[in-house]
Amino acid sequence: MICPNCNSRIENGNTTCPLCGAELGSVSRSGTRGRASKAYSAQAAGAGLFVGAAARAARASAAYSDGEIVSNRAYNGVLLGVLLWGLLANVLLCTFVHDLYSHISPTVFLIGYSLCAIAGIAISRRSRNPWISFLGYNLVVVPFGLMLSTVIEAYGGIDSKIVSDAFLYTLLIAVGISGAALAFPKLFEKLGGMLAGILFGLIICEVVLLILGRDQQITCWIAAGLFSVYLGYDVYRSQQFPKTLDNAVDSALDIYLDAANLFIRILSMLARSKRRD
Repeated sequence: MICPNCNSRIENGNTTCPLCGAELGSVSRSGTRGRASKAYSAQAAGAGLFVGAAARAARASAAYSDGEIVSNRAYNGVLLGVLLWGLLANVLLCTFVHDLYSHISPTVFLIGYSLCAIAGIAISRRSRNPWISFLGYNLVVVPFGLMLSTVIEAYGGIDSKIVSDAFLYTLLIAVGISGAALAFPKLFEKLGGMLAGILFGLIICEVVLLILGRDQQITCWIAAGLFSVYLGYDVYRSQQFPKTLDNAVDSALDIYLDAANLFIRILSMLARSKRRD
């Protein structure tokens, strides 16, 4: 069987991992997958929609059979491939859909988008099947791409300089912060709770400013910085989960959401700067 904490291979009958000391329980190889699935389901039920710190802890501590664990190369290859698919899907939607709101009511679309995003995240987090998780991933990516096509069209289309610059800045930040997370993992290890608290406070601040009709330029900068760090944190976390194809897809969704939010914030800041000029 595989230790859920350090991913080392363990002989049958051991109750603790000889490398990290994690408690394993007396589970035989033949019963590992069934019991692990039940434990995972119980953790998922306790984590609501399976997002946030509780969700990550459940994913990191879940036990897996030997057949579910893949090599680091396969794991990171799937993670990167899923991310690139999300990017390609968004580019294609922005290229061919343009202004979605000319075809559908914004209210109807936003309701549908919210339902699809919530369902997609829940499906991806609760499933241990990578194909089902990939379906959930697409339920987030495709509606976001449709919404993004309308936003980008308002800024001159996908070929406009402001959109190209926003994409370039997002890409450079994503590559830089991901490299930092992989090179210096200890810097990102303790950030989870702090980032969640800052994000919660930022959301409240933006809602209040929206109600008061005040400019949100400062909060936009703060949000861009926050999602940059969040992206690095989720890249770090992606390497701490057991190396399964399902966790690769789930981690790709985490990183995609960070990058998508970062892109929107950078695009908004560039637009504000252009209007001032």
